[in-house]
Amino acid sequence: MRQRTRNLFRTYGVTCPFRLSEEMGISVLRHPLPSGMKGFCQHAFRRRFIVLSDRLEEAEAVFVCAHELGHMLLHKGFSHSFITLRTRFVLSRYEREANEFAVKLLTCGERPEEGEQLQSFLRRCGIPPGMDKHFW
Repeated sequence: MRQRTRNLFRTYGVTCPFRLSEEMGISVLRHPLPSGMKGFCQHAFRRRFIVLSDRLEEAEAVFVCAHELGHMLLHKGFSHSFITLRTRFVLSRYEREANEFAVKLLTCGERPEEGEQLQSFLRRCGIPPGMDKHFW
């Protein structure tokens, strides 16, 4: 996963998920979403979209955008509703992979400062609490 995010950084020169999405031809939209839904990704009419809740604070929107970009790149053809309703696959694996992608993308090219605690480093990179397990 780390190699994949490094390759994206080398190719596009950015780690900001909004700019990276734009460079990759993926539209990012803000839209009112049901309570508890932070975002989703969609392929429709030969276009790719990431839709984020319009209620997200900017810092959280960055992480959610990176997470949804992870789904788009790692889980092509993935349909959350189809898998939930029609299969016995465990969604947690897909969510874990998308979280790991987001953490690796947002920390790509960054290093903790001397003496900086991991939690402080991750917070500085825009990683929400509880995602430190995806750093290693």
